[in-house]
Amino acid sequence: MRILRPLVLALGGFALAVAGTGDAVAANGTFAWVGPQGRTYSIQNPPDNKCYDLGQEARGARNATKQPVVVYSRKRCKGAATRLAPGQAAPSRARFASVIFNPR
Repeated sequence: MRILRPLVLALGGFALAVAGTGDAVAANGTFAWVGPQGRTYSIQNPPDNKCYDLGQEARGARNATKQPVVVYSRKRCKGAATRLAPGQAAPSRARFASVIFNPR
């Protein structure tokens, strides 16, 4: 019982610390791009430091989040990288295959 109590307190403290970081783990805002047939797609409040592969044509990235994003020419966040600051957009014809939000 003496060993269990400190472990429970430590895990409880960790859970509260993680729960309290809510907004710190998401790039608040919208990331948008143009897909097939000129249709606009978007992601709301994407999580930080996670690479997303686009399964279809993607171009004209627009970063309306509060964090930087990096778009890559190849899947798995590889290839030529273009960094977009908050509020910045890539040229409308600039194609990309993957994106990472608020990279570390």
